[in-house]
Amino acid sequence: MKIDFASSRQSTLGVEWELALVNAQTGELASVANEVLRGVAANHPELNEDDEHPHIKQELLLNTVELVTGICETVAQAKADLSSSLAAVREVTDPMGVEVFSAGSHPFSPPQLQPVTDKARYAKLIDRTQWWGRQMVIYGVHVHVGLDSRDKVLPVLDGLVNYFPHFQALSASSPFWGGEDTGYASHRALMFQQLPTAGLPFQFSSWAEYESYVEDMFTTGVIDTISEIRWDIRPVPNLGTIEMRICDGLATLEEVGAIAALTQCLVDEFSTTLDNGGTIPTMPPWHVQENKWRAARYGLEAIIILDAQGNEKLVTEHLLEILNRLEPVAAKLGCSDELADVEKIISRGAGYQRQRRVAAEHGGNLQAVVLDLVGQMRNGPTA
Repeated sequence: MKIDFASSRQSTLGVEWELALVNAQTGELASVANEVLRGVAANHPELNEDDEHPHIKQELLLNTVELVTGICETVAQAKADLSSSLAAVREVTDPMGVEVFSAGSHPFSPPQLQPVTDKARYAKLIDRTQWWGRQMVIYGVHVHVGLDSRDKVLPVLDGLVNYFPHFQALSASSPFWGGEDTGYASHRALMFQQLPTAGLPFQFSSWAEYESYVEDMFTTGVIDTISEIRWDIRPVPNLGTIEMRICDGLATLEEVGAIAALTQCLVDEFSTTLDNGGTIPTMPPWHVQENKWRAARYGLEAIIILDAQGNEKLVTEHLLEILNRLEPVAAKLGCSDELADVEKIISRGAGYQRQRRVAAEHGGNLQAVVLDLVGQMRNGPTA
Protein backbone atom coordinates (compact mmCIF):
# COMPACT_ATOMS: atom_id res chain seq x y z
CA MET A 1 0.00 0.00 0.00
CA LYS A 2 1.39 3.39 -1.04
CA ILE A 3 0.58 6.23 1.35
CA ASP A 4 1.34 9.71 0.08
CA PHE A 5 2.30 12.42 2.57
CA ALA A 6 0.78 15.76 1.64
CA SER A 7 2.90 18.82 1.04
CA SER A 8 3.01 20.99 4.16
CA ARG A 9 5.00 24.01 5.30
CA GLN A 10 7.41 23.14 8.07
CA SER A 11 6.16 23.92 11.60
CA THR A 12 2.75 25.24 10.61
CA LEU A 13 0.21 24.49 13.29
CA GLY A 14 -3.30 23.23 13.92
CA VAL A 15 -5.01 22.65 17.27
CA GLU A 16 -8.10 20.65 18.31
CA TRP A 17 -9.73 21.36 21.70
CA GLU A 18 -12.53 19.10 22.98
CA LEU A 19 -15.08 20.79 25.25
CA ALA A 20 -17.65 19.26 27.59
CA LEU A 21 -21.15 20.76 27.68
CA VAL A 22 -22.63 20.98 31.18
CA ASN A 23 -25.66 22.34 32.98
CA ALA A 24 -24.61 25.76 34.27
CA GLN A 25 -26.29 25.17 37.66
CA THR A 26 -25.57 21.54 38.46
CA GLY A 27 -22.38 20.84 36.49
CA GLU A 28 -23.93 17.64 35.10
CA LEU A 29 -23.08 16.75 31.53
CA ALA A 30 -25.65 18.07 29.04
CA SER A 31 -26.18 16.09 25.83
CA VAL A 32 -27.09 19.10 23.71
CA ALA A 33 -24.33 19.14 21.07
CA ASN A 34 -26.82 18.87 18.20
CA GLU A 35 -28.75 21.92 19.40
CA VAL A 36 -25.51 23.85 19.93
CA LEU A 37 -24.21 23.00 16.46
CA ARG A 38 -27.55 23.94 14.87
CA GLY A 39 -27.50 27.23 16.76
CA VAL A 40 -23.96 27.98 15.64
CA ALA A 41 -24.93 27.32 12.02
CA ALA A 42 -28.01 29.55 12.36
CA ASN A 43 -25.80 32.39 13.61
CA HIS A 44 -23.66 32.13 10.48
CA PRO A 45 -25.85 32.86 7.42
CA GLU A 46 -23.12 31.65 5.07
CA LEU A 47 -23.77 28.12 6.37
CA ASN A 48 -26.76 26.01 5.42
CA GLU A 49 -28.69 24.52 8.32
CA ASP A 50 -27.18 21.08 7.71
CA ASP A 51 -23.63 22.37 7.16
CA GLU A 52 -20.99 21.85 9.82
CA HIS A 53 -19.14 24.92 11.00
CA PRO A 54 -15.56 24.75 9.65
CA HIS A 55 -14.09 25.19 13.14
CA ILE A 56 -16.78 23.76 15.48
CA LYS A 57 -17.31 20.02 15.10
CA GLN A 58 -19.29 17.04 16.34
CA GLU A 59 -17.62 14.38 18.44
CA LEU A 60 -18.39 10.87 19.67
CA LEU A 61 -20.69 12.00 22.48
CA LEU A 62 -23.61 14.41 22.44
CA ASN A 63 -22.13 16.18 25.46
CA THR A 64 -19.08 17.29 23.45
CA VAL A 65 -18.11 19.83 20.81
CA GLU A 66 -14.65 20.19 19.34
CA LEU A 67 -12.97 23.45 18.34
CA VAL A 68 -10.60 23.04 15.39
CA THR A 69 -8.30 25.75 14.09
CA GLY A 70 -7.35 26.38 10.51
CA ILE A 71 -3.71 26.17 9.40
CA CYS A 72 -1.81 28.65 11.59
CA GLU A 73 1.67 30.09 11.38
CA THR A 74 1.98 30.88 15.08
CA VAL A 75 0.58 29.73 18.40
CA ALA A 76 -0.88 33.21 18.94
CA GLN A 77 -2.82 32.80 15.70
CA ALA A 78 -4.09 29.39 16.83
CA LYS A 79 -5.20 30.82 20.17
CA ALA A 80 -7.06 33.64 18.45
CA ASP A 81 -8.78 31.11 16.18
CA LEU A 82 -9.87 29.00 19.16
CA SER A 83 -11.03 32.08 21.06
CA SER A 84 -13.23 33.12 18.15
CA SER A 85 -14.79 29.64 17.93
CA LEU A 86 -15.35 29.54 21.69
CA ALA A 87 -17.17 32.88 21.47
CA ALA A 88 -19.37 31.47 18.70
CA VAL A 89 -20.25 28.50 20.94
CA ARG A 90 -21.04 30.77 23.88
CA GLU A 91 -23.43 32.83 21.73
CA VAL A 92 -25.56 29.69 21.66
CA THR A 93 -24.86 28.04 25.01
CA ASP A 94 -25.25 31.07 27.28
CA PRO A 95 -28.98 31.55 26.54
CA MET A 96 -29.45 27.78 26.96
CA GLY A 97 -28.08 27.76 30.49
CA VAL A 98 -25.22 25.57 29.31
CA GLU A 99 -21.54 26.05 30.21
CA VAL A 100 -18.38 24.52 28.77
CA PHE A 101 -15.18 23.21 30.32
CA SER A 102 -12.26 21.03 29.33
CA ALA A 103 -10.53 18.38 31.42
CA GLY A 104 -9.52 14.79 30.78
CA SER A 105 -12.81 13.53 32.23
CA HIS A 106 -16.01 14.69 33.90
CA PRO A 107 -15.57 14.09 37.63
CA PHE A 108 -18.96 12.58 38.44
CA SER A 109 -21.48 12.17 35.59
CA PRO A 110 -22.00 8.42 34.95
CA PRO A 111 -20.14 7.48 31.75
CA GLN A 112 -22.58 4.75 30.70
CA LEU A 113 -25.51 7.19 30.63
CA GLN A 114 -24.01 9.54 28.02
CA PRO A 115 -25.68 9.26 24.58
CA VAL A 116 -23.56 8.80 21.47
CA THR A 117 -23.78 10.99 18.36
CA ASP A 118 -25.97 9.35 15.70
CA LYS A 119 -23.35 8.56 13.08
CA ALA A 120 -22.51 5.18 11.56
CA ARG A 121 -18.81 5.36 12.44
CA TYR A 122 -19.59 6.03 16.10
CA ALA A 123 -22.21 3.26 16.23
CA LYS A 124 -19.65 0.87 14.75
CA LEU A 125 -17.06 1.88 17.34
CA ILE A 126 -19.44 1.30 20.26
CA ASP A 127 -20.69 -1.98 18.80
CA ARG A 128 -17.16 -3.25 18.47
CA THR A 129 -15.72 -1.99 21.76
CA GLN A 130 -18.82 -2.54 23.98
CA TRP A 131 -18.24 -1.70 27.67
CA TRP A 132 -14.90 0.03 27.03
CA GLY A 133 -16.36 2.13 24.24
CA ARG A 134 -19.22 3.26 26.47
CA GLN A 135 -16.70 4.50 29.05
CA MET A 136 -15.07 6.98 26.64
CA VAL A 137 -16.42 10.11 28.34
CA ILE A 138 -13.03 11.75 27.94
CA TYR A 139 -11.71 14.97 26.45
CA GLY A 140 -8.36 15.87 24.96
CA VAL A 141 -6.24 18.41 23.11
CA HIS A 142 -4.51 17.49 19.84
CA VAL A 143 -1.75 19.51 18.19
CA HIS A 144 -0.80 19.10 14.52
CA VAL A 145 2.57 20.37 13.29
CA GLY A 146 3.45 20.49 9.60
CA LEU A 147 6.45 18.60 8.25
CA ASP A 148 8.07 19.53 4.94
CA SER A 149 9.28 16.01 4.13
CA ARG A 150 7.83 12.54 4.47
CA ASP A 151 11.30 11.31 5.46
CA LYS A 152 11.06 13.31 8.69
CA VAL A 153 7.77 11.84 9.87
CA LEU A 154 8.88 8.67 11.62
CA PRO A 155 12.06 10.11 13.21
CA VAL A 156 9.99 13.04 14.52
CA LEU A 157 7.38 10.60 15.87
CA ASP A 158 10.16 8.73 17.69
CA GLY A 159 11.44 12.04 19.04
CA LEU A 160 8.05 13.07 20.41
CA VAL A 161 7.68 9.66 22.06
CA ASN A 162 10.68 10.58 24.24
CA TYR A 163 8.63 13.52 25.56
CA PHE A 164 5.44 11.56 26.13
CA PRO A 165 5.58 11.81 29.95
CA HIS A 166 6.24 15.55 29.83
CA PHE A 167 3.06 16.22 27.85
CA GLN A 168 1.07 13.75 29.94
CA ALA A 169 2.21 15.22 33.23
CA LEU A 170 1.58 18.84 32.20
CA SER A 171 -1.93 18.10 30.92
CA ALA A 172 -3.06 15.41 33.38
CA SER A 173 -6.55 16.44 34.47
CA SER A 174 -8.65 13.32 34.98
CA PRO A 175 -8.17 12.19 38.59
CA PHE A 176 -11.89 11.60 39.17
CA TRP A 177 -14.09 9.03 37.42
CA GLY A 178 -17.73 8.29 38.15
CA GLY A 179 -17.53 10.24 41.41
CA GLU A 180 -14.39 8.53 42.74
CA ASP A 181 -10.76 9.59 43.02
CA THR A 182 -8.87 7.04 40.91
CA GLY A 183 -5.51 7.79 42.51
CA TYR A 184 -4.19 8.64 39.03
CA ALA A 185 -3.30 12.04 37.65
CA SER A 186 -4.68 10.96 34.25
CA HIS A 187 -7.26 8.20 34.25
CA ARG A 188 -8.00 9.17 30.64
CA ALA A 189 -4.54 8.08 29.48
CA LEU A 190 -5.15 4.50 30.56
CA MET A 191 -8.82 4.48 29.57
CA PHE A 192 -8.33 5.62 25.97
CA GLN A 193 -5.67 3.02 25.23
CA GLN A 194 -8.28 0.27 25.67
CA LEU A 195 -9.66 1.07 22.21
CA PRO A 196 -8.24 -0.96 19.32
CA THR A 197 -5.36 0.84 17.58
CA ALA A 198 -5.20 3.43 20.39
CA GLY A 199 -2.33 3.93 22.81
CA LEU A 200 1.38 4.24 22.18
CA PRO A 201 2.51 4.25 18.55
CA PHE A 202 4.69 1.57 17.08
CA GLN A 203 8.14 2.74 16.05
CA PHE A 204 9.01 1.96 12.43
CA SER A 205 12.41 2.03 10.76
CA SER A 206 11.06 3.14 7.37
CA TRP A 207 7.97 4.61 5.70
CA ALA A 208 7.58 1.34 3.77
CA GLU A 209 7.34 -0.52 7.08
CA TYR A 210 4.61 1.91 8.21
CA GLU A 211 2.78 1.40 4.90
CA SER A 212 2.97 -2.36 5.39
CA TYR A 213 1.46 -2.02 8.88
CA VAL A 214 -1.43 0.10 7.57
CA GLU A 215 -2.05 -2.39 4.77
CA ASP A 216 -2.20 -5.22 7.32
CA MET A 217 -4.75 -3.26 9.36
CA PHE A 218 -6.97 -2.85 6.29
CA THR A 219 -6.49 -6.45 5.14
CA THR A 220 -7.42 -7.92 8.50
CA GLY A 221 -10.42 -5.62 8.94
CA VAL A 222 -9.06 -3.77 11.97
CA ILE A 223 -9.65 -0.39 10.28
CA ASP A 224 -11.73 0.98 7.40
CA THR A 225 -9.96 4.34 7.22
CA ILE A 226 -6.45 5.39 8.21
CA SER A 227 -7.92 7.86 10.72
CA GLU A 228 -9.04 4.87 12.81
CA ILE A 229 -5.41 4.43 13.85
CA ARG A 230 -5.78 6.39 17.07
CA TRP A 231 -2.25 6.40 18.44
CA ASP A 232 -1.22 8.96 21.04
CA ILE A 233 1.17 10.35 18.40
CA ARG A 234 0.48 9.64 14.74
CA PRO A 235 1.26 10.75 11.21
CA VAL A 236 -1.64 12.38 9.37
CA PRO A 237 -0.60 11.82 5.75
CA ASN A 238 -3.52 13.67 4.11
CA LEU A 239 -2.67 16.85 6.07
CA GLY A 240 1.11 16.54 5.96
CA THR A 241 1.37 16.73 9.76
CA ILE A 242 2.47 14.87 12.84
CA GLU A 243 -0.33 14.88 15.43
CA MET A 244 0.37 14.93 19.17
CA ARG A 245 -2.72 13.42 20.86
CA ILE A 246 -1.28 12.68 24.31
CA CYS A 247 -2.86 15.47 26.30
CA ASP A 248 -5.86 15.42 28.58
CA GLY A 249 -8.30 18.26 28.09
CA LEU A 250 -6.83 21.59 29.17
CA ALA A 251 -8.90 24.02 31.23
CA THR A 252 -7.78 27.32 29.71
CA LEU A 253 -6.70 28.83 26.43
CA GLU A 254 -3.40 29.80 28.07
CA GLU A 255 -2.65 26.14 28.80
CA VAL A 256 -3.62 25.07 25.28
CA GLY A 257 -1.21 27.68 23.93
CA ALA A 258 1.57 26.44 26.22
CA ILE A 259 1.19 22.84 25.06
CA ALA A 260 0.95 23.92 21.41
CA ALA A 261 4.14 25.95 21.76
CA LEU A 262 6.03 23.08 23.37
CA THR A 263 4.89 20.74 20.59
CA GLN A 264 5.73 23.16 17.80
CA CYS A 265 9.18 23.90 19.24
CA LEU A 266 10.10 20.25 19.70
CA VAL A 267 8.99 19.30 16.18
CA ASP A 268 10.88 22.24 14.72
CA GLU A 269 13.99 21.31 16.70
CA PHE A 270 13.78 17.72 15.44
CA SER A 271 13.30 18.94 11.87
CA THR A 272 16.39 21.15 12.10
CA THR A 273 18.42 18.25 13.52
CA LEU A 274 17.43 16.10 10.54
CA ASP A 275 18.14 18.93 8.07
CA ASN A 276 21.63 19.16 9.54
CA GLY A 277 22.24 15.44 9.05
CA GLY A 278 21.75 14.52 12.70
CA THR A 279 19.72 11.73 14.24
CA ILE A 280 17.07 11.67 16.95
CA PRO A 281 17.71 9.23 19.82
CA THR A 282 15.09 6.62 20.67
CA MET A 283 14.24 4.65 23.77
CA PRO A 284 13.25 0.99 24.06
CA PRO A 285 9.47 0.50 23.92
CA TRP A 286 9.43 -0.78 27.50
CA HIS A 287 10.91 2.51 28.72
CA VAL A 288 8.30 4.45 26.75
CA GLN A 289 5.50 2.30 28.17
CA GLU A 290 6.78 2.74 31.71
CA ASN A 291 7.04 6.51 31.25
CA LYS A 292 3.42 6.67 30.12
CA TRP A 293 2.26 4.79 33.20
CA ARG A 294 4.38 6.88 35.58
CA ALA A 295 3.10 10.17 34.15
CA ALA A 296 -0.51 8.95 34.21
CA ARG A 297 -0.14 7.82 37.81
CA TYR A 298 2.01 10.56 39.32
CA GLY A 299 1.67 13.53 36.94
CA LEU A 300 4.15 16.31 37.70
CA GLU A 301 5.59 14.23 40.54
CA ALA A 302 6.68 11.44 38.18
CA ILE A 303 10.31 10.39 38.02
CA ILE A 304 10.77 9.55 34.34
CA ILE A 305 13.27 7.58 32.27
CA LEU A 306 15.28 9.92 30.06
CA ASP A 307 17.18 7.66 27.68
CA ALA A 308 18.04 4.15 26.58
CA GLN A 309 20.65 3.96 29.35
CA GLY A 310 17.91 4.23 32.00
CA ASN A 311 18.89 7.60 33.50
CA GLU A 312 16.03 9.17 35.44
CA LYS A 313 14.91 12.61 36.60
CA LEU A 314 11.86 14.32 38.11
CA VAL A 315 9.74 15.37 35.14
CA THR A 316 9.44 18.99 36.27
CA GLU A 317 13.23 19.34 36.59
CA HIS A 318 13.69 17.98 33.09
CA LEU A 319 10.96 20.24 31.74
CA LEU A 320 12.75 23.35 33.01
CA GLU A 321 15.92 22.21 31.23
CA ILE A 322 13.93 21.66 28.03
CA LEU A 323 12.31 25.10 28.21
CA ASN A 324 15.72 26.74 28.49
CA ARG A 325 17.03 24.72 25.54
CA LEU A 326 14.04 25.60 23.37
CA GLU A 327 14.12 29.37 23.99
CA PRO A 328 15.94 30.13 20.69
CA VAL A 329 13.52 27.89 18.77
CA ALA A 330 10.53 29.65 20.34
CA ALA A 331 12.00 33.04 19.42
CA LYS A 332 12.34 31.89 15.81
CA LEU A 333 8.76 30.60 15.74
CA GLY A 334 7.28 33.62 17.54
CA CYS A 335 5.96 31.63 20.52
CA SER A 336 8.31 32.69 23.34
CA ASP A 337 5.48 33.96 25.55
CA GLU A 338 3.41 30.81 25.05
CA LEU A 339 6.37 28.51 25.73
CA ALA A 340 7.03 30.45 28.95
CA ASP A 341 3.46 29.61 30.00
CA VAL A 342 4.54 25.97 30.44
CA GLU A 343 6.39 27.08 33.56
CA LYS A 344 3.16 28.61 34.86
CA ILE A 345 1.49 25.19 34.70
CA ILE A 346 4.34 23.75 36.76
CA SER A 347 4.16 26.51 39.39
CA ARG A 348 0.34 26.68 39.50
CA GLY A 349 -0.16 22.95 39.41
CA ALA A 350 -1.53 20.74 36.65
CA GLY A 351 -5.26 20.20 36.24
CA TYR A 352 -5.41 17.07 38.42
CA GLN A 353 -3.71 18.91 41.29
CA ARG A 354 -6.06 21.87 41.06
CA GLN A 355 -9.13 19.61 40.89
CA ARG A 356 -8.09 17.72 44.00
CA ARG A 357 -7.37 21.00 45.78
CA VAL A 358 -10.86 22.33 44.98
CA ALA A 359 -12.46 19.05 46.03
CA ALA A 360 -10.62 19.14 49.37
CA GLU A 361 -11.64 22.77 49.96
CA HIS A 362 -15.30 21.80 49.41
CA GLY A 363 -15.43 18.65 51.52
CA GLY A 364 -15.10 16.34 48.53
CA ASN A 365 -17.92 18.01 46.55
CA LEU A 366 -17.16 17.27 42.89
CA GLN A 367 -19.85 19.66 41.65
CA ALA A 368 -17.55 22.41 42.96
CA VAL A 369 -14.73 20.95 40.86
CA VAL A 370 -16.80 21.19 37.68
CA LEU A 371 -17.98 24.71 38.41
CA ASP A 372 -14.37 25.72 39.09
CA LEU A 373 -13.36 24.27 35.69
CA VAL A 374 -16.21 26.24 34.10
CA GLY A 375 -14.90 29.38 35.76
CA GLN A 376 -11.35 28.73 34.59
CA MET A 377 -12.43 28.44 30.98
CA ARG A 378 -14.48 31.62 31.21
CA ASN A 379 -12.09 33.73 33.29
CA GLY A 380 -8.65 32.21 32.81
CA PRO A 381 -6.40 30.27 35.19
CA THR A 382 -6.87 30.43 38.94
CA ALA A 383 -3.90 30.75 41.28
